[in-house]
Amino acid sequence: MKQLITLTAFLFTIFSSLSQTKEQDSLVMQFAFQKLDSTKVDTSIELIKSFYNSNDYQKALGYIAQTEKLSTSLQYHKATAEIKYYKALIYSQKDDYYNALDNYNASLRLFNQLQDSLGIAKVNNSLGLIEIKRGNYGKGLRYSLSAIDIFESKNLRRELSSAYNNLSEAYFNTNQVDKSLEFNIKALEIREQLRDSSGIKASTKNIAILYSMRKEHRKAIEYYEKLLGYLDPLNENDQAIRGDVLPRIGDQYLQFNDFQKAASYLLEGLKLNRNENNKAGILKSLNSLANLNFKQGKTRLAEIQLNEAYSLTRQVNDNEELLKNYKLRVAIDSTNGNFRSAFKWQADYHNLKNKLDEEKATPFVFEEEPIGINQPTNTTIDDESIYPVDTKKTKQLKLIAYALGGAFLLVLIALIVMFLNSRSKKAELVELEQTNKQYKLQNDSILEQTRHLEEMNQVKDRLFSIVSHDLKDSITGVKAFLDLLKEDSISQEEFDELIPELSENADNASALLMNLLNWSKSQMQNLEPKPELFNIQEVFADKMNLIEKKVEQKQIILLDESIKDFVYADRSMIEIVIQNLLANAVKFSRVGDVITVSNRERNGNVLICIEDTGVGISKENQEKLFKNSGFTTRGTGHEKGTGLGLSICKQMVELNYGKIWVESEPNLGSKFFVELPKAKPIS
Repeated sequence: MKQLITLTAFLFTIFSSLSQTKEQDSLVMQFAFQKLDSTKVDTSIELIKSFYNSNDYQKALGYIAQTEKLSTSLQYHKATAEIKYYKALIYSQKDDYYNALDNYNASLRLFNQLQDSLGIAKVNNSLGLIEIKRGNYGKGLRYSLSAIDIFESKNLRRELSSAYNNLSEAYFNTNQVDKSLEFNIKALEIREQLRDSSGIKASTKNIAILYSMRKEHRKAIEYYEKLLGYLDPLNENDQAIRGDVLPRIGDQYLQFNDFQKAASYLLEGLKLNRNENNKAGILKSLNSLANLNFKQGKTRLAEIQLNEAYSLTRQVNDNEELLKNYKLRVAIDSTNGNFRSAFKWQADYHNLKNKLDEEKATPFVFEEEPIGINQPTNTTIDDESIYPVDTKKTKQLKLIAYALGGAFLLVLIALIVMFLNSRSKKAELVELEQTNKQYKLQNDSILEQTRHLEEMNQVKDRLFSIVSHDLKDSITGVKAFLDLLKEDSISQEEFDELIPELSENADNASALLMNLLNWSKSQMQNLEPKPELFNIQEVFADKMNLIEKKVEQKQIILLDESIKDFVYADRSMIEIVIQNLLANAVKFSRVGDVITVSNRERNGNVLICIEDTGVGISKENQEKLFKNSGFTTRGTGHEKGTGLGLSICKQMVELNYGKIWVESEPNLGSKFFVELPKAKPIS
């Protein structure tokens, strides 16, 4: 049955297309041989309509350009209004709202002059759609409602489809679910009559979502399953709709605890969305599967799915799914007795929910046109007509005023003298303060140098203590292995098992020596960059290969979202920086965490980002990261470090006219940014 519906729709599309092309060819022939009169304008308008309906906007604009001047010169105002209307429709399709509104308003003025109620209704409905797209739902409703009566009285189904859809969207966005459902059902009826397949799919999906919001889950399932019947498995857009709908149906079956059907739809949805790389669909599927597994007592599997879903919320802006994720985490942590963690997720849930509730609670008000009010002007009245003048009293007042003026003058002179004296003393004080400041700066400089030397000495002692200890561990391990090998004390199987450990010891020793060498070079100011133009994506690829084993050992997900772009810097220095940042990301990531490497353009430079969803860094510790203090903490696998890697990174980045910084929150992960020039900096 599904195949029959799909085939019928496909054949209908082909015949419609052929019919439309034949009609257009006929109109083009008519247009070519007609005189420059109103008949030619009418033919052009028919062509413009036909090309617009077949989405051939370029050809439609071509005929608009040819015909607009002709209709204006003929003073054929109705045609000019129609042409400007279609011109506005095309600009609106291209999201060029400025030109769209300009042409809609010009069209509306002409239709008003002609008292053409249908023309006015068409323009108002289109203006309603634009305002709704721009988020002005009050205006959009007002425009579309004014058009409905005329469209209904004339049974203009195509226009009604658009108007009903506009109204349903505006009511939905103003939290009027019942009204939105009413107009979606009306839109679906009209679209079925028009055989508008994309419109039928959109309205059917909207109705299903609205029934779900009203907790009418059986009705929601009915419309979702209808929608699946309309989808073509060979159509990419239909596959995207299917990816969105499958987890929604699974979620509806979960409301009845029908786990078998829910699992069937959810697993199919997850598989499809992974194949299509539809992150929004993967997020929905994982959240719902986690809910299903939690209800069936599979809390460990639910946790894994929630962790993956949570990492996707950074890439997919879906607050409703994030709320579901928080709520499920609260339930799972409470069940597992992790009450502190549950409390944290509960706080996150309520913060986000309150924010969304505040947005939804915004009162809906129709925007009214301002009404001009003419204010009467006040008449000026002469004070003397009310109060008679007393001349004797006036003289007395004048004498008092003169006396006060003299006294004020004397006080002013005294103040000026005092000011001049204080000014000279102030100059002396300023000079003295300047001298004191110079002495203080000299003392501060000496103290700073002393403090720096003491700090460097402490760092040196600590560094060599750490490095000697770690090198000793690594080299002892290698030596013990070689001794066993020398004495033939191990079998071939044991030999194979010990090789990864030997390799890791050698890697650790190599990394320690590299950081020590780079640090000692930087302290002797012997690091001279040799800049060149190179592809940063190649550096990412090389350095990601180096950490593959550690990533696999810790079961971390490593994502490469880099693009080809060129950096002007010392390649070997930047390789050291990327290697250090990647090693740190692995070090502080847990099982199931995600590390993402990316780059983009920013202010004419290349912005590199190495992001992880690991343990994160407190504000207090962020301030210590790039200093020569040897600050370090152990990794999630108890890995040790010297604490000098990031200090070296900072020096190398700045030597190449770049910047490095970090953004991090405890338990949410860290983002390390490096900004480098794309070309030789102008000195």
